[in-house]
Amino acid sequence: MAPKTDFPPVRACLFDMDGLLLDTEDLYTLCINLILEKYQRPQLPWSIKAKLQGRPGPAANALFHDWAQLPITQEEYSKQLYALQAQHFITTQPLPGVPELLSNLGRTRYWDLPPTTTTSKEKNAGQRVHIALATSSHLTNFRLKTSHLTDLFSVFPTTRRVLGDDPRIPPGRGKPLPDIFLLALQTINDSLPASEKPIRPEECLVFEDSVPGVEAGRRAGMRVVWCPHPMLKREYARREAEVLAGRTGEAGDVDLHQLGEIGDGWAEYLPTLVGFPYERYGIVVPPAGVAGEEGMVEGGVVGEGEVVQVVETA
Repeated sequence: MAPKTDFPPVRACLFDMDGLLLDTEDLYTLCINLILEKYQRPQLPWSIKAKLQGRPGPAANALFHDWAQLPITQEEYSKQLYALQAQHFITTQPLPGVPELLSNLGRTRYWDLPPTTTTSKEKNAGQRVHIALATSSHLTNFRLKTSHLTDLFSVFPTTRRVLGDDPRIPPGRGKPLPDIFLLALQTINDSLPASEKPIRPEECLVFEDSVPGVEAGRRAGMRVVWCPHPMLKREYARREAEVLAGRTGEAGDVDLHQLGEIGDGWAEYLPTLVGFPYERYGIVVPPAGVAGEEGMVEGGVVGEGEVVQVVETA
């Protein structure tokens, strides 16, 4: 089919975390393989890892145990796994391009400020892009991975962080089903000022690395950027079009009307977030010179709710 090209400008970006914002995928594999080696089991292949990615912990654990056949209970496995993760997750770092992307999106709040004689802002040059986090990580693991990266995550208000154990997501409704992204959008719309119209799903851009996550975004009626681990990309070689359409069958035969079509233009693959193509999504990055009251440097991340000022630039 001919790809759609007349999309509205993106007004909201919804981010997965593991393997998309943070370099956690190899750390997950390391921790799992240490347990498998302990019980003389084969190492985790990407064919299995691909099915675990993006899913809530209970669903991922069930899939893993069906494959691994470890001689220990799921409870004992979880205890050992968490102990290893507690050692390794505190070393997580942002993936290439992530700090710049989040910083630029955070700076789009510039377009909300009224023009003044002391700014170089052109009227209606761009619009605010709101952001939210939608991760399958539960609160405990989220804290392990991010407690040393508070500056990076400051662009995500606590009210716009949807985690895997969020009670508003019904049991069994994690990725690849769309609930987490629809809830993330709701957290944004619930906090918009009365003067700003609600954001529609087609005005959202989902950032995902996992195949179930891409399917969840497509089922939510949103555009998607797929930025996978190189080994995951290799696992789905020659099936990329199915991944981008959300048609790999990860969710089973449910809500089939929500699936995309091959080549419909709603999703694209990017090997990295370095040099993200803002213009392609109607996103206008504001000029340099946005700074927080606390003296953040030009181009820095401004946290949600902070007062910002605009200084004249040459």
